[in-house]
Amino acid sequence: MICAGIDAGSRAIKVTLLDAGTRRVLAQGVADQGVRQQERAAALLARTLAEAGAGQGAVRHMVATGYGRNAIAMADTTITEITCHGRGVHHLCPNARTVVDIGGQDSKLLHLAGGGRVRDFAMNDRCAAGTGRFLEVVAERLGIGLEALGAAAAAAEKPAAISSMCVVFAETEIIGLLAAGESPENIVAGVQSSIAARTAAMAGRRVDGTVVFTGGVALIPGMDRALGKALDTPVRIAENPRFTGSLGAALLAAEKHRRGEPA
Repeated sequence: MICAGIDAGSRAIKVTLLDAGTRRVLAQGVADQGVRQQERAAALLARTLAEAGAGQGAVRHMVATGYGRNAIAMADTTITEITCHGRGVHHLCPNARTVVDIGGQDSKLLHLAGGGRVRDFAMNDRCAAGTGRFLEVVAERLGIGLEALGAAAAAAEKPAAISSMCVVFAETEIIGLLAAGESPENIVAGVQSSIAARTAAMAGRRVDGTVVFTGGVALIPGMDRALGKALDTPVRIAENPRFTGSLGAALLAAEKHRRGEPA
């Protein structure tokens, strides 16, 4: 018996298939976001089901989350990404009390209570300076791939000071730093520190308990260290950090199915 979670994020769509009885993950898939979200999500779901050796009819309940959740007409219901990320992280790390999620276009900091319930949260979705988009801009400007940013930051002698609070102005600042002879490695380390500092500012106070890092930016080496330094506490990267939202959605779908809520 399969339940599904679809996270229609700003930059990518993620799918998690879950055995409703055992809560075991059967398969996960990801695809780039696009204009026709429903079509892309349906194609991704079909592909992920095929990988799990199942057909479309095997899905008993489906929850959609993320920015584009309301465009996923095939879902039985929608739940906010805040709730889904909290539930997904709790499943992976029951003692987690703080979640930092940094994606392509936004960043979130969640404080969790027992059972993965979200006690409160802060969100940055109005400026790209604290998101993965900032790292993309830097990689493009420096002519290196995103996968090379971690190695560049690790080779830095001293992180460059990035004072601009806007990606557009920060890019101009980076151009100036390069012209002044600053090394690309120091610039990358400075950008990682800047993103971490902006994220830590959302905490509002010292974080408590285990901190779990999720989202696509968690896959970039060095970001966990920068974030841990900014928060003054160790940071743990979630297992498959891009999928915590779709995992939480699938878990909630399984709960709805067990309660007998109509699909």
